[in-house]
Amino acid sequence: MARISGVTIPDHKQIHVSLTYVYGIGPKTAGDILTSAKVEPTVRVKDLTDAEISRIQDVINDTLVVEGELQRIVSTNIKRLRDIKSYRGERHAKSLPSRGQRTRTNGRTRRGRKVAVGGAQPKAASKT
Repeated sequence: MARISGVTIPDHKQIHVSLTYVYGIGPKTAGDILTSAKVEPTVRVKDLTDAEISRIQDVINDTLVVEGELQRIVSTNIKRLRDIKSYRGERHAKSLPSRGQRTRTNGRTRRGRKVAVGGAQPKAASKT
């Protein structure tokens, strides 16, 4: 099991797919990393040498902000928006979509499961 930026990436997958398991690295960035590290994208992680893994790690450390540091930056940006009471900050605080999506229908990803309101349960029989 290879570890890159503190993340154990899967051995049986190709390296360009396995790199996307690191927070902050997508398919395009993974390809850019591999070209600058001079590693074949289709080689499996278990077949990489230690030198290739260290080259990949060096490229990531030199050019990108990933994992914990990136998550910290994102969370501080959201906290700043909440503190200044901007529209986007208010939407984040209310757990609603912040980029203009409609919420009359859909929007269930941000809002969670539906909550039934009144009249959904049958009335219990009462004595008369």
